[in-house]
Amino acid sequence: MQNSRRILTSLGLLGLTAGLAGCALPGVYRIDIQQGNVITQDMVNQLKPGMNPRQVRYIMGSPLISDTFHPNRWDYIYSFQAGGSQRRQERISLMFDERGQQLVALTGDFMPGVSRDQKLLGTGTGSTMVDGQEMEEEAPAPGSLLEELQKEVDDAKPAPVPVPEPL
Repeated sequence: MQNSRRILTSLGLLGLTAGLAGCALPGVYRIDIQQGNVITQDMVNQLKPGMNPRQVRYIMGSPLISDTFHPNRWDYIYSFQAGGSQRRQERISLMFDERGQQLVALTGDFMPGVSRDQKLLGTGTGSTMVDGQEMEEEAPAPGSLLEELQKEVDDAKPAPVPVPEPL
C-alpha cells in the first residue's frame, strides 16, 4: 500500500514537471499565427479613385473593421507572427465620399505604385507614388555601397543546377 502510494505520487510529480518543462523547452514547435485580411501591393495598385464600394470589396474583400461612427471608412488589417518571433502588422484604410458611393482616399502601409516583386524583376514603371504624386527613383551615388551592391547583382552569372544521374 505504502509502495503504490509512493509510485503514484512520483508519477504525478514526474508528469507535472514534464508538462511544465514542455512549455519552456527550446525547439518546441510553435505555430504561425495569421489574422485579418491579406493585403498585397497588387491589390492596392488596382484601386482607383471613384470606384464604388462593390468594386473595392471585389478587389480587397470585406473590411476587417467597419466603424459605425465612420461608415465611410473601411480598415483592412493583417498581422502575421511566425512561431515564436515578433508580430508584424500591415494596415490600410480606405475612405469613401460623404454618401459612401465613391473611393476618395487611402492611407496606411501601402500606397499605389510598383510592387516589391516588380522592382526586383525590373518590370513596371521606374517611379513610385508618394502622397498621390509620382516620384522618380534616384540612381545610387557614385562610389556608394548601394552602387557597389547593385553592380555585384548586375554582374552575377547564373549557376547551372546539377542534374542527378539516373539510377
